[in-house]
Amino acid sequence: MPKRILLDTDPGIDDSLAILLALASPELSLEGISVVHGNCSLEQATINGLSVLELAHAEHIPLAVGCELPLVQPSLLAPETHGNTGLGYANLPEPRIKPVSQHGSDFLIEKILSSPGEMTLVAVGPLTNVALAIRKEPRIVGALNELVIMGGAIRHEGNTTPLAEFNTFVDPHAAHIVYHAGIPTTLVPLDVSYQCVLLASDVERLLKIESPIPQFIKAATDFYMEYHDSYQGIKGCVINDPLALALTFAPELCEYQSLPVDVDISGGVSTGKTFADFYNYEKKPANMKVALGVRPRDFIELFLKRMEKLSLTAFKLS
Repeated sequence: MPKRILLDTDPGIDDSLAILLALASPELSLEGISVVHGNCSLEQATINGLSVLELAHAEHIPLAVGCELPLVQPSLLAPETHGNTGLGYANLPEPRIKPVSQHGSDFLIEKILSSPGEMTLVAVGPLTNVALAIRKEPRIVGALNELVIMGGAIRHEGNTTPLAEFNTFVDPHAAHIVYHAGIPTTLVPLDVSYQCVLLASDVERLLKIESPIPQFIKAATDFYMEYHDSYQGIKGCVINDPLALALTFAPELCEYQSLPVDVDISGGVSTGKTFADFYNYEKKPANMKVALGVRPRDFIELFLKRMEKLSLTAFKLS
């Protein structure tokens, strides 16, 4: 029986690839998407999420619009990373489908409480929606099967400040709430995701299939690759969010350590830094399982095979 998942996301480039991977994976049943601010404005992220669902002929998946701003600090978007629309050079048609009427946090609460112990929540954007849902309805803490978070940089340098990863830096106060909520959590930090680089040759392989999906991936990742080359000296592009999504059905791709993990909300230079107490100086119990080792090309191969299959399906339906 497929694992039932919810996806909380700020649809930029790699978020959109995570949506496609969820739809391409028979091990999963994607039962809804909640959209949050982050890579682009909430309005644009909503359009992107709906458009990607239409691209993959998944119009039946409900999408709810969540929080436009972080809990405490000012908004931070990422046009230099994901482009002005959040999807790089991709230009998808205006979506015909509409979001559901519920707020994203209420949507999560309803879905989780309707099936206690069955839902896995994959959060690949700032954690504002998730934190708000916990504060509104603490019962979801015991009702969630698992929470998988793409965020943080433990032993890796930050990608937004020298110390902080983007999702966590954008709303560190939300991350602090979620980290300490008591939900069974797997953290997928930059330590592993930055080893998972999609190469130009990988995208060229997908383009052998005449389908809108490889064309979308090419247009979106071209921009992403230019960013990684110019800003970080990486040839190719890091696909953080699909890795977190993949671990819901292929956990063997990573190696994990259970650790006490926290996030700095002090307001100083290390704000948004996610850190683990490896030697347990503070004698606190582990609050999450952290992915610290990965088989990157095994993951990339899995991603490519799933995209090839989804592309063929989309081509037949077009």
